[in-house]
Amino acid sequence: MSTDTEDQATLYTDGACLGNPGPGGWAVIIDRAGQRKELSGGWAGTTNNRMELKAVIEGLKSLSDPHRVHIVTDSRYIHDALVQGWLRRWQSNGWKTASKAAVKNQDLWKELAGLIRKHQVSIEWTRGHQGHAENERCDSLARKAASKPRLTLDPSN
Repeated sequence: MSTDTEDQATLYTDGACLGNPGPGGWAVIIDRAGQRKELSGGWAGTTNNRMELKAVIEGLKSLSDPHRVHIVTDSRYIHDALVQGWLRRWQSNGWKTASKAAVKNQDLWKELAGLIRKHQVSIEWTRGHQGHAENERCDSLARKAASKPRLTLDPSN
């Protein structure tokens, strides 16, 4: 992989749910070589954790070539799964937790795992709703997406 700044991207991500479960939205700001792009979407009948995952997935999917990707999220669920090695252990344990229960949101975790293999990923946790400009913008976009009428039902339902 080249070390060009064009091969670097920062993803600012957030998910929101109006009720949990309920209508949900996700948002990502992609900052690549000084160019910023915002993406958002949502599902009906979903959860906050699924929307957090979907934001990261859609951000990574938007990068057609391998990149060094820095993810900034307010989701401990995603941060800890990557930093503490939960995702790696879930995969090696046949998608079972340490207590032998099926991993929740397996469909999205599997998709995320495949996307992460394509890129060199680092992750940073930021406290939500504390004035971080990109996190606040993503929260606003995710809530707006969750509020749209006639959202498609979450495919896991």
